[in-house]
Amino acid sequence: MSPSTPALIRAHGLTKSYGDRHVLQDVDLTLPHGIHALLGPNGAGKTTLIKILSTLIPRDGGELQVLGLDPARGRRALQSRISLTGQFAAVDGTLSALENLEMLGRLFGLDATTARVRGRELLERFELAEFQRTRTSSLSGGMRRKLDIAAGLMSRPHLVFLDEPTTGLDTRSRRVLWEELRTLAEQGTSILLTTQYLEEADALAQQIRVLHEGRIVAGGTAEELKRLVGGTVLRVTGDGGEVLEEIATTGTSEDLAVHLVEVASRLPRADIALHRPTLDEVFLQLTGHTAVSSESAPPHPTAPLHI
Repeated sequence: MSPSTPALIRAHGLTKSYGDRHVLQDVDLTLPHGIHALLGPNGAGKTTLIKILSTLIPRDGGELQVLGLDPARGRRALQSRISLTGQFAAVDGTLSALENLEMLGRLFGLDATTARVRGRELLERFELAEFQRTRTSSLSGGMRRKLDIAAGLMSRPHLVFLDEPTTGLDTRSRRVLWEELRTLAEQGTSILLTTQYLEEADALAQQIRVLHEGRIVAGGTAEELKRLVGGTVLRVTGDGGEVLEEIATTGTSEDLAVHLVEVASRLPRADIALHRPTLDEVFLQLTGHTAVSSESAPPHPTAPLHI
């Protein structure tokens, strides 16, 4: 990012309350252009923060700029540059997949031909081309989710907000979406996503922020966050799989070799494995909660809100 380019998001002392409930408390957040993830347990304030950043609700206090604009003062200008796909649906079940995209394209100001071309391009990219004439109500939940996200890209936004975008998708569809998000970022579109799938944040995000009880409690790259809970550990196990000992190491080959020789001299039949901290361990340490497993989370009805 050049010195003349404003930060993607810059917030200082952001607050939001509903009655006596303080949902956001003095949130400071600065992110460059790129792909970023906001993590936190249910009730942490993630969706509220996304709604404020995307102009849907006003903040109570603090300073905020998104793409160099204050959402409170430059709401319309900002809305023309962003897209939000939320957790609940906004596609019309009586229209076909292509008709939904064409309709949104026209609302964004595209002419009929351009909207159709853009819609077909997005259906192809999200592996939905063969269903372009299918009524949306007949599509599977995963297909509707991909259509929701495609709809939010019709206007070629500068910044896309995705609130738990892959909930309900199977593993293959999730990875297809990841590749599409990476492609978008390479083409200059920035993305801020909320997720409880730590594998998703690890795979995609250049920067991660952890929100807990309305506050940002940690931030950095995935590797920087993992170092918060320790470095590489040499785990020594017995014949029955029981952990005999864990030895902290620097992670370098030289240090590992020294420890391996020492363990081999004492426990020649023991099994040895390297363990590196995971985002799951970071999440648990920072929030006291376990995250949702990307393989075991139950699907729920999904859908978006596009602005």
